[in-house]
Amino acid sequence: MLVNLGTPDSPNVPDVRKYLREFLMDGRVIDISNIARFLLVNLIIAPFRAPKSAKVYQKLWTIEGSPLKIFGYSNELHLQKRLGEDFEVKIAMRYQSPSIAERLLEFKTSGISELIVIPLFPQYASATSGSVYQKVMEIVSQWQIIPQIKFINYFYQYPKFIQGFVNNAQKMMSEHDYEHFVFSYHGLPERQIKKGDDYGVCKLGDCCGEITAKNQFCYRAQCFATTRLLVRSLGLKEGSYTTSFQSRLGKDPWIKPYSEDLVKELAGKGIKSVLAFSPAFVSDCLETTIEVGEEYRELFEEHGGEKWDLVPSLNDQDSWIELLQDLVLENKAKN
Repeated sequence: MLVNLGTPDSPNVPDVRKYLREFLMDGRVIDISNIARFLLVNLIIAPFRAPKSAKVYQKLWTIEGSPLKIFGYSNELHLQKRLGEDFEVKIAMRYQSPSIAERLLEFKTSGISELIVIPLFPQYASATSGSVYQKVMEIVSQWQIIPQIKFINYFYQYPKFIQGFVNNAQKMMSEHDYEHFVFSYHGLPERQIKKGDDYGVCKLGDCCGEITAKNQFCYRAQCFATTRLLVRSLGLKEGSYTTSFQSRLGKDPWIKPYSEDLVKELAGKGIKSVLAFSPAFVSDCLETTIEVGEEYRELFEEHGGEKWDLVPSLNDQDSWIELLQDLVLENKAKN
């Protein structure tokens, strides 16, 4: 089962509001008390944010629907072809449809012997992969017969993952000499990073400079590690790139540096051309195409920049499907 975050069923306000409510009521996404989260989401965020978000989704939507869902079904189809009839492949969404619950029911009634769950998030975070695990376990724990289950925790370090972004970037770099490179990852509240620090090593600073046994599951550390792998493969010079974090929500401090501030800072320094990456997403979506690709470009130009381009995500390219196949075969139970 491949699992991505999710998308509204349509870009209309009622469907966007429904999606936001399900998404933001997840205690791993907004990790405050149940009552406070209920009031915040249902009285403030969903009513006021849904109309604004709907307008953005309308810009993203295609004739076929949401790009996230389109690429999800394409991944399902191509991976099924690669794995053959001994496997059953299904795409699910953590929020909205096709839901994890309905996909698990399909697996349950088809006679599976084992289940491999691949959250489509390259780096582990409690709010993404952790939420998928919890949902799967809540459902499966009610079954009388529970098959062997394997969760894929993260895959940012796999060469085929890195090479996919490198290939996409090199095509663009062959056509333009960019002055700076930005690696923008989805942000998280600092408190969530701290909550996951079981060893007391997190300082939200240089501690993310390398992956160790004590920070190997830290989302921020994994993001910086992803950047290092991409930089090495692209041969970028020190000082020519920056790692940052986007999509901040609310007033609480989120992991830094903030992508929005970085965009203005680069333009203010006289940087005229930037190539941006979104390596926390395997499929182009609102956070990549609209936020990084369009909104940051407009912000960059407003502050004096001239050229801002976004490297496409892996979507359904062959190397990405090959990596999914590798992950399945590596984690399949040995008979």
